[in-house]
Amino acid sequence: MPDVPLALGPDDAGEFLYEKGVVLAREGEEAQVVEDTVRGHFRTFAAGVPDRVRRLGPAGDRSGVVRIQVSDPGEGDAAGDPAVTGALRALAAVEGRTGRRMVSRNHVVHIAVNACPGDEPVPVSRDARPNPAVAEADGEPGGDAARVLVVDTGLMHDYRDYPPLARTQGDAQVAECDDDGILQQYCGHGTFIAGLVAAVAPHTDITVSNALNDAGAVLEHEFGEKLFDAVDAGGWPDVLSLSAGTTNGRTDGLLGVDAFMRELRGQHTLLVAAAGNNASATPFWPAAYADLPGYEDAVLSVGALRADGASGACFTNHGGWVKAYAPGERLTSALTGFGTPVPYVYQHSTYDTCRYGFSYPCTCHHPRHTGVLSEDGASAKPDQVMFEGLAQWSGTSFAAPVAVGMIAAHMTARGVRDPRAARRELLDDVDEFVDVRGAHRPALLPPTWRPVRVPPAPTARPR
Repeated sequence: MPDVPLALGPDDAGEFLYEKGVVLAREGEEAQVVEDTVRGHFRTFAAGVPDRVRRLGPAGDRSGVVRIQVSDPGEGDAAGDPAVTGALRALAAVEGRTGRRMVSRNHVVHIAVNACPGDEPVPVSRDARPNPAVAEADGEPGGDAARVLVVDTGLMHDYRDYPPLARTQGDAQVAECDDDGILQQYCGHGTFIAGLVAAVAPHTDITVSNALNDAGAVLEHEFGEKLFDAVDAGGWPDVLSLSAGTTNGRTDGLLGVDAFMRELRGQHTLLVAAAGNNASATPFWPAAYADLPGYEDAVLSVGALRADGASGACFTNHGGWVKAYAPGERLTSALTGFGTPVPYVYQHSTYDTCRYGFSYPCTCHHPRHTGVLSEDGASAKPDQVMFEGLAQWSGTSFAAPVAVGMIAAHMTARGVRDPRAARRELLDDVDEFVDVRGAHRPALLPPTWRPVRVPPAPTARPR
């Protein structure tokens, strides 16, 4: 997001990114209360500072939030934003009296391969097969096929060359390659996800929205509106697959998606959301809505199992708010380049050991590659690879659509029309469980998924 001044938060840790100099409030009377309170705060504690509090306009018709500027976004660096922190503190007493949240940072919501991923897609051999493999399905899907909406980065131009996606519809991935013909980071993310759903549940109507096309990142005030736009385009689906979110240091959700989540609760749609890849128990939203009262049936949060299925992947978020785990490490699905190989240059280097302290051969350090953003700087030559259709990728981004596929397949196999009922039945029928950091959770294992046995990684990075 090169044109948006950003800061790291909260003040003492870089857990999330947010827009500098701006806070969010609900439109109407609450926005006015926020403006007046923040203006009074700055006049009290920052005498002589010009009146800089002003409303920047609503995010849209349905998300119900407005941006309020509280300082010059160009001031200071990215280490934090004292003006935004001051605005939040100024409203704390008001919120305490009303019992209602009134103000928020404007967080960056990003696809759940992580805001700064150590894992990027890996090429596979020409004769590789999808994993999970494409399930067998008799005949053509009927008119009662489950409808799945994937809100992500869109579809690559050649996605229909992958037979399981021949019936998939949706928005195009914009700007797949740069001026040198190099595949851009995150491109293919939405296609990869759609391929996983289609493999696990072939008789499913899949639509892919490119609402997160801009490198998989969007500001919170736009996120809720984009979700509304995505469901408005084709009606509320049976299952909404979302592999994006953010932490915010709170336990009560995101102000920018509050209106969408409240409307979701009254629909029949089931939101299946990725739990995030920060190896943390901190709630990652919207996935963590699964733990809030009233959303138990409406939201399923999904963490990632490691490649052998033995436990949670090193990177997966965890905690009581993560309700199930599915394979999410070293999955194989459609990316791009069917018939025409496409080059890709790694942006991030792998690590010498697991960054989260695990001892198994995880994707933190295997397979080795050096990225453009390597700490070695200009002396390190980044690795370039070619993609020719399928690829291997890891993340809770991909565990979530595996769970989506299992729910859709259950709906088809059992003739269940209610996706929330299908979710309950599926979890009740699970006979595999996994212990992840002290939590005993269902393991959603597709019949066609194959555990991947990875040999120990080399101890030193080749140069």
